[in-house]
Amino acid sequence: MRVIAALGPLLRRFGKDIVPLQPTEIVPAQLPALLAARRVDLVLDVGANVGQYARALRGADYRGRIVSFEPVAGAHARLVAAAAADPAWTAAPRMALGAADGEAEINVSNRTDMSSLLPIRGDTLAALPKAQSIGREPVPVRRLDGVYADYAGAGARAFLKIDTQGFERAVLDGAGAILAELRGLQLELSLLPLYEGEAGYLEMIDRLAAAGFEIHLLIPGFFSKRLGRQLQIDAVFLRPAPS
Repeated sequence: MRVIAALGPLLRRFGKDIVPLQPTEIVPAQLPALLAARRVDLVLDVGANVGQYARALRGADYRGRIVSFEPVAGAHARLVAAAAADPAWTAAPRMALGAADGEAEINVSNRTDMSSLLPIRGDTLAALPKAQSIGREPVPVRRLDGVYADYAGAGARAFLKIDTQGFERAVLDGAGAILAELRGLQLELSLLPLYEGEAGYLEMIDRLAAAGFEIHLLIPGFFSKRLGRQLQIDAVFLRPAPS
């Protein structure tokens, strides 16, 4: 959902329109309440861009630890600066999270919040020509289960937020056994794909249901007035409350 606020003026310029989100909608009041109910004390902010989500969490009175991950060099530098004044907010070294350790090249968009390890679809670019790639950057890729212990101590009550521009499935693939330790997840789901190879929303919902998670909150995202339909939502998944 980090793309939303930046895209409104761009879409209007090209005769298309969306309804942008405000920070209070990116992190609605219900989310901190859900985190508190599950006693979450660590939020893993994957796909942090320049720190919008973490700042919105703080604005919504979440006071636990946040660890933010961002692969694009320019955005990562701004993320590090944003986190510097908050002792409970850590900007991890620049990396992408994925299914396997290695190296990759990320497509850096003219809008850094639309940069992705996946190619953007042609019809997305037709509507959003300024989302075109302006280059590629090499970036280390790590599995979440390989770096988790660097940031989460024993007994951490962690919540995973993933907003990686179509790469969410690969992040989950790299979570491995860590998935069973999470209290919950927030996942960006595209109702229409924006990137090549992006997983469908039903696939992701089914996958998390099979892992024991239930949807507790839906957050509206990218809405196209031109198409008259919702393009993206965020879904918050939690394990059932202990009886």
